[in-house]
Amino acid sequence: MRNRLITLITLSLLSGSAFSQSITNNYRIVSSAVPFLTISPDSRAAAMGDAGVASTPDVNSVYWNTAKLAEIDNNAGINFSYAPWLRDLVGDMGLLNTSMYKKVGDGKAVTLGFTYFNQGLIEFTTNTGAFAGDFQSREFALAGGYAMKLGPDFSAGINLKFINSNLIGNQAVNGQVSKPAKSAAGDLSFYYHKDRPTDELKKTDVAFGLTLSNIGGKVNYGLDKEYFLPMNLKFGTAITVRPDESNQFNFLLDFNKLLVPTPQEDGTLPRYGTVEAIFKSFGDAPDGFGEEMREFTSSVGAEYLYQKLLAIRAGYFFEPISKGGRKYVTMGAGLKLKDLYGLDIAYLIPTTSGNPLANTWRITLNYNIPTKNISTTSVNDL
Repeated sequence: MRNRLITLITLSLLSGSAFSQSITNNYRIVSSAVPFLTISPDSRAAAMGDAGVASTPDVNSVYWNTAKLAEIDNNAGINFSYAPWLRDLVGDMGLLNTSMYKKVGDGKAVTLGFTYFNQGLIEFTTNTGAFAGDFQSREFALAGGYAMKLGPDFSAGINLKFINSNLIGNQAVNGQVSKPAKSAAGDLSFYYHKDRPTDELKKTDVAFGLTLSNIGGKVNYGLDKEYFLPMNLKFGTAITVRPDESNQFNFLLDFNKLLVPTPQEDGTLPRYGTVEAIFKSFGDAPDGFGEEMREFTSSVGAEYLYQKLLAIRAGYFFEPISKGGRKYVTMGAGLKLKDLYGLDIAYLIPTTSGNPLANTWRITLNYNIPTKNISTTSVNDL
């Protein structure tokens, strides 16, 4: 599919005008390069309002919070996820992801993740509208990590990433020739999980998670401009309630903030370095503290598990209108067979008409390898 819309978006980013945000009604949208790194790749978290930083550990923790894998029960796991993107606007965009982990000792695990974002076929035209070639726009990120327990209830994780963004190939933009952007980045994550028994039949678990993700240098597409990676702070909590051995309820709450500069009143960005941007992103909004608080997005999610077979999920994602206005309800389900194979699906329902995220769905296939010396498996494994 030849997609002129994506061409215009891409050229806007590379020419720098994407950061000259509209200031009408004090709407200042915080943005970055390679935003595909902020898209939830897995169906489980996507069905719970994109909440997952403190959820029970699974293979998707490679994206959400690598530290959780230090407490996972299974010996190893792998998954594959796919999500068509902006399918009401274009027909050939999609996000593919695969993640895996392997325990390498008591409270230790190594991880690997790969994300590929296909932005579709771009058609180039001359000033007169004549066809000038096309290009398959694509981006990917490769991540490897390590998780370990630092104490009975506390664990930490780290990821290293290689990022490649090839938006328009070697095209002339404003008299300069573009090139693919490449960068390296890292994630640092923490997880606290404390079991709190109440009586013989009921048990409540409380967990907290925090992740600093995509921390790295700016990217350059061969032009005069450099762009921040989507450096991001995620933190949240999860409460698990088990009325009996067959039923389990998980309740999640996440908050996210991009650690990049806020456009100023004239639409320009402050010229910060990477480390400087992280700290000043909490205090550079022109309207002060109130605007800084509006740069946080929030996610709430709930999950019901029956035995180790079935999961029903729902959630809600909220972003203030002055910072983008994304608001949507999510829902989904999961099915697990023989403690080994799993299938998760998710569907997104925007709360406003004409939202480009309408009809977004995700599907994830999971495979787990149980620890051989464990005869029983926790319901958390679903």
